[in-house]
Amino acid sequence: MQWTTPKQIAIYLTLLLCVSVSLILVLFSLAFGYDIDWLQVVIVTSVLFFPIYFISHFILRKYIHEKVKVIYKSLSRHKGTSDDVETDLNKVDEDVDRMVDERQQEIEELKSMESFRREFLGNVSHELKTPIFNIQGYIHTLLDGAIWDENVNMQYLERTSKSVDRMINIVEDLEMISKIESNRLDLEFSRWDIVNYVQELFDILEMKAKKRSVSLSIDNQSNVNFVEADKDKIAQVLINLIENSIKYGKDGGHTRVLFFEMGENILIEVADDGGGIPSDHLPRLFERFYRVDKSRSRSEGGTGLGLSIVKHIIEAHRQTINVRSTENVGTTFSFTLKKSK
Repeated sequence: MQWTTPKQIAIYLTLLLCVSVSLILVLFSLAFGYDIDWLQVVIVTSVLFFPIYFISHFILRKYIHEKVKVIYKSLSRHKGTSDDVETDLNKVDEDVDRMVDERQQEIEELKSMESFRREFLGNVSHELKTPIFNIQGYIHTLLDGAIWDENVNMQYLERTSKSVDRMINIVEDLEMISKIESNRLDLEFSRWDIVNYVQELFDILEMKAKKRSVSLSIDNQSNVNFVEADKDKIAQVLINLIENSIKYGKDGGHTRVLFFEMGENILIEVADDGGGIPSDHLPRLFERFYRVDKSRSRSEGGTGLGLSIVKHIIEAHRQTINVRSTENVGTTFSFTLKKSK
């Protein structure tokens, strides 16, 4: 039995003191040669029991338990739980240990968030700094006299315009992620034919694919073509994945969009036969501003936020997205959407 409440501890101390007094009386009688009067021992012990109990219980409550109550009340309010005070010291000890573990976990999470914040601000600063410096350089060149040179003035103005467009794209992508993460992105679900829509996207992206001699094809292994999703947002997902496969695949390669049935969902895969992605990059591929080939990504005009937005949009639909890749074989992005009959 564990003695953990004030009453239990008081009883334990009382019994201990009463037994000690009884032993002292017995030893005293033996030491001086008196006959042991057990009745007297019992009477003395009984008389002492209640005063000792009440005194010890009062001391425990007054000087120890009341202080524990204050601490426990503070902990309870901090946790947002009931103000009912626990009298079991073991329970208090468990709660305190749990609170310590929770606070330690919160500290680790805050450290992680702070590290993420610093990295994020550094990435934003770096991404915005490049187009800003480009704009600054082009404007200074024009102000230094190039604006009167018909051979270069339009060229510098066009480059300035492209740098401004890049900044706008970064800001718009950041705004999109912010809306999704703060649950401010309104999804308009509707029933639509995703297979036909991918074919429409192929027609739009045909010129980009031809520049790299990339062929586009659909492999539909599903009996259901219709999905229940936000068409505009999923269009953004598909365009991003298909454009990436064209940009970062190999010249003369092949991009396929495949459809499979998975219970209540349709599995959509965007696959290429390019150079693939090293396995150590895959876990971080959906992070903001993360790039496998940094110089090539920027030269292609990417913001580094596309895949992060893709992941957020799919998760906002309460679905999942994954990537698998083998070097010199190709990369496949796969995600699910709820099918509509």
